[in-house]
Amino acid sequence: MSNSNNATWTRRSFGGVALGLAAGILAGRVEGAEQSKRPVRHKNMGLVADKRIDAGDLNVGYAELGPEDGSPVMLFHGWPYDINAFAEVAPLLAERGHRVIVPHLRGYGSTRFLSDDTMRNGQQSALAVDAIKLMDALKIEKATVAGFDWGARTADIVAALWPERCRGLVSVSGYLIGNQAAGKAPLPPAAEVQWWYQFYFATDRGRDGYEKYTNDFAKLIWRLASPQWKFDDATFDRSAEAFANPDHVSIVVHNYRWRLGLTEGEKRFDEFETRLAAGPEIHVPTITMEGDANGAPHPDPNAYAAKFKAKYEHRLAAGGIGHNLPQEAPEAFAKAVRDADSWA
Repeated sequence: MSNSNNATWTRRSFGGVALGLAAGILAGRVEGAEQSKRPVRHKNMGLVADKRIDAGDLNVGYAELGPEDGSPVMLFHGWPYDINAFAEVAPLLAERGHRVIVPHLRGYGSTRFLSDDTMRNGQQSALAVDAIKLMDALKIEKATVAGFDWGARTADIVAALWPERCRGLVSVSGYLIGNQAAGKAPLPPAAEVQWWYQFYFATDRGRDGYEKYTNDFAKLIWRLASPQWKFDDATFDRSAEAFANPDHVSIVVHNYRWRLGLTEGEKRFDEFETRLAAGPEIHVPTITMEGDANGAPHPDPNAYAAKFKAKYEHRLAAGGIGHNLPQEAPEAFAKAVRDADSWA
């Protein structure tokens, strides 16, 4: 099918709609509320991972909003962020009748490993398997999956390896599936310098530094990745609580060392990584997104458009939107999720 490349959404594109939805949330009115026992939280309350379930290697902490019989949506956050990246997106989707699941990834928030003996593995396929195991535990056969940063990669992999489980896909920065062989190849200096933290984590000093200065490090990344986002201390502090997870540093460091081929993953994921290394096409309806002020490393949309073989559209979020697109442009992100879901 033909691809569309020219849709642009701004912070205020849906101002009137957003005001109406916010009023509904404040009044405690949720569309179809009589069928749902899950409240829609006002944006200033943030999201609370008040649900827990055993799924695969993990006991997953997650937030759930919207009617039980709504079309399921899974929202995956990145590093160094948490479920509150979707603090406004999730209520907007729940208001429209979606069942919204927002889990803490392994190493974040209230999510814990079930066994002390399980490797604290941050490789890409491990996080995607976590997503599938969570869907199984929640008895969700098929969902629209969406995310940014690590969460976009996770959603991409789920769509690529398990397309039968996906209604649609929304991926910030597009096709982020990687492989260790590519990670070992040197890049031009101008590109390498953008990955400074990856090289920092490759050292023992970097691991110790991240453990000692976790919140300072995360706040620096927020500022560099979203240079025009004027977040306040309360917003950051709410997310920073998720970094106190006892496995957070180990997962983050392993993730970046694995990408460079400096450490091994687990043999049980080798089959998935072999398939991912081939750069599989994605055959589910997809919307990719990018902020016009993304300060983090990200590919050009033209470099990955051909990977998406079903109905596809790329959208630019304008108005100084950085790396954390769902939190910086929630209306645009929520609309993309609804649209991708409707294409199924």
